[in-house]
Amino acid sequence: MLDLTFETPKPKTIAGAKHDWELVIGMEVHAQVTSNAKLFSAASTKFGAEPNNNVSFVDAAMPGMLPTINEYCVEQAVRTGLGLKAEIHLQSAFDRKNYFYPDLPQGYQISQLYHPIVGEGEVLVEMGDGTARLVRVERIHLEQDAGKSIHDMDPNMSFVDLNRTGVALMEIVSRPDIRGPEEAAAYLGKLRQILRYLGTCDGNMQSGSMRADVNVSICRPGDYEKYQATQDFSHLGTRCEIKNMNSMRFIQAAIDVEARRQIAIVEAGGSVDQETRLYDPDKNETRSMRSKEEAHDYRYFPDPDLLPLVIEQAWVDEIGATLPELPDAKKARFIGDFGLSGYDASVLTADLESADYFEAVAAGRDGKMAANWVINELFGRLKKDDKDITDSPVSPAQLGGVIDLIASDAISGKIAKDLFEIVYTEGGDPAEIVETRGMKQVTDTGAIEAAVDEIIAANPEQVAKAQENPKLAGWFVGQVMKATGGKANPKAVNQLVAQKLKG
Repeated sequence: MLDLTFETPKPKTIAGAKHDWELVIGMEVHAQVTSNAKLFSAASTKFGAEPNNNVSFVDAAMPGMLPTINEYCVEQAVRTGLGLKAEIHLQSAFDRKNYFYPDLPQGYQISQLYHPIVGEGEVLVEMGDGTARLVRVERIHLEQDAGKSIHDMDPNMSFVDLNRTGVALMEIVSRPDIRGPEEAAAYLGKLRQILRYLGTCDGNMQSGSMRADVNVSICRPGDYEKYQATQDFSHLGTRCEIKNMNSMRFIQAAIDVEARRQIAIVEAGGSVDQETRLYDPDKNETRSMRSKEEAHDYRYFPDPDLLPLVIEQAWVDEIGATLPELPDAKKARFIGDFGLSGYDASVLTADLESADYFEAVAAGRDGKMAANWVINELFGRLKKDDKDITDSPVSPAQLGGVIDLIASDAISGKIAKDLFEIVYTEGGDPAEIVETRGMKQVTDTGAIEAAVDEIIAANPEQVAKAQENPKLAGWFVGQVMKATGGKANPKAVNQLVAQKLKG
């Protein structure tokens, strides 16, 4: 069972010149559907292709070309909805959203305003301090992406790349439940994690596969509670939308600077205009892009080329039966089955590849020891080398072999670190390396005792000090380990040193 007994974090408060203010944030996340083909055409979605190579006649809006729905994209949207515990609408419909950009050849975008495929869901956002925010998802709808206008290749002309045109997007719209910049970044991170587990979006923010429009408003303390009780938005301030954010760090900075801008306006007696703004990270400011459009500005109407989308509950159930174990459930299981701390379980379940790697290492072994080696030794070394877990030169079987040698007392923890380095850089079977390179731990108490006697006999002054202060016995342990090349069993060394010093 999942432990959902979290305290709700306090909202972020910003002190203005006259009053304290709270933040209210909602997010519209655009997640590119993981699919080889676009939403309404068979053109490729491969990233990095030469400009205008992945463009079909439908994407280019050639006369007479009609859209055909990609069933797999619909399946991916349903899978996402189920992963967010959302209502799946068995009947949805596509609408035309009319606006005219050079990178949208049709002159309209096919989207879902009135009847989205996915309804209300939720995302549990843990803040790392024992608190968590349950953020409600209002809806998820499918829509096609636009192309890309390029303005910096020529001083007099702009260029258009239509490769992204028609790529399937899921727009995941949250309620205004987020109460601070850190929560906003954590929400996006958790949503990204879930989508990656589901395999419905790769979450690559650098390539534009995931980006967010962030709606920010301010209110006085107590007003948000009035909104929650009545769902009356008049209790909240006027919101401004910060467009196309693709960096967790910039999202936090943009929210903070936008909130302070709004506070300054309101406290000076002005009013905040509802508008779309852009964040400039170089100047750390938001600036106006355009006035915020309402639905009627886009002149929405049902797309006449696409029939209503009708799916069957049996198909939804089939998709639901194939859902993977999701992050919250996996974390709870790691804590329960392997005795891990919440922090270690969070690190290991951050992505599916890391979780799978850990489970392979921990199978049949001590879970805490496996977690320690995966997190501290392997992840630490991979980070140093700027490598991902999928590029790890040490396989789960190899790391498990190192742990087995420690557990059997064949090697000490110190030798294990040397062995790990050899396996990481050279490869090979850990057991064979230990055997062929003479790295086995010395467990012969006779040999260890001889080494202890030799060190004690050679250092009578240190013996006298250690007998007065038993804490100094560690010096003798260190000397014996040094004399045996680190191969002596540390437990046996400690026992024998304690015995000998007692006389």
